Amino acid sequence: MEGNEAVAWGAVASGCRFFAGYPITPATTIFNTLLKIMPPAGGICMQGEDEIASIGYCLGASMAGLKAMTATSGPGISLYSEQISFAIGSEIPLVIVDVQRLGPSTGSATKGADGDVQFMRWGNSGGLPVIVLAPVDVADCFVLTMHAFNLAEKLRCPVFIASNKEIAMTKESLDFESLERPPVIDRARPGNKDYFPFTVRENSLVPEFLPIGGSRLVRQTSSTHGDEGYITTDFNIISRFQNRLKNKLESEVGSFAFHESFIEEEAKSIIITYGVTARAAKAVYSIRKKEGRPVSLLVLKTLWPVPEKLIRDKTEKANRVFVFEMNMGQYYGEIMRILPDKKVDLFGQMDGRLISPRQIMEAVGNG
Repeated sequence: MEGNEAVAWGAVASGCRFFAGYPITPATTIFNTLLKIMPPAGGICMQGEDEIASIGYCLGASMAGLKAMTATSGPGISLYSEQISFAIGSEIPLVIVDVQRLGPSTGSATKGADGDVQFMRWGNSGGLPVIVLAPVDVADCFVLTMHAFNLAEKLRCPVFIASNKEIAMTKESLDFESLERPPVIDRARPGNKDYFPFTVRENSLVPEFLPIGGSRLVRQTSSTHGDEGYITTDFNIISRFQNRLKNKLESEVGSFAFHESFIEEEAKSIIITYGVTARAAKAVYSIRKKEGRPVSLLVLKTLWPVPEKLIRDKTEKANRVFVFEMNMGQYYGEIMRILPDKKVDLFGQMDGRLISPRQIMEAVGNG
């Protein structure tokens, strides 16, 4: 199956029972697959009249208690922006798949890129953090989709899957029985006690959830609000609320810092990459090891919040760091910030071509 099909199957396996989207290359086959498999599973799959309506339907379904997902590409993420901010501020669980294609604007619909990496992080008003997971292959598309739903449910937030046209529309064999599926997590619900939609228990940063439309009153608003859901301009309440939204994700990143690492003790250099480029980097790692010129490799599958401790730990013994990405250097700046004491080089390419093993070999040289 292709990566998009694996995302669809991973969503259904996670308990997703609502999908709304608008056709866009190269994300449409997620919608097509769910049209076939979602209704027999008891779910709803529908096309909105546009991207704004589609994500709005998903937010409504999630607030009503369903696990929900939408999928698009860069132009659709542009239109999603206001609703993404709503999901962050009102703590609405949602999975958003961004099958990235070459930009800017409508760009090249049939060419892949990783040009939305910063866009996913900062494409909301207020700049509060989001979770972004980046698959490498079709197996990742399935497993990371399950992780995305678990994180959305556990932390009551939107979670992005940063796919890429080349992963999404490449077909590979997939052995479902061999996949290590995470246990499915559902959002925490309160017992029979007084309930306010944004009150957190002691030692927790995430409020419990009750769906809108049930037997108990649930208030929801996109404006700044207190625990009970009423709009407020009290700066003390707002400050506490904003800090909780920030800390509930950043304090947990160590528990979902998904990655692959191949650390060679004698290597003086390390390659850092993500997404489809990791496949070329793995080939280079294997070649260099066979030649007796080892280089270490770190493949990031959690991009945001930045797994800073992981990156520092894995690069501790390296003198030189090479960052490869299918854009002009959007994650390179994060690596530079985290590793100010190391020489960090960028190889960025965003012209519709994949970064090849040969290019990586030449860029790393004798490092």
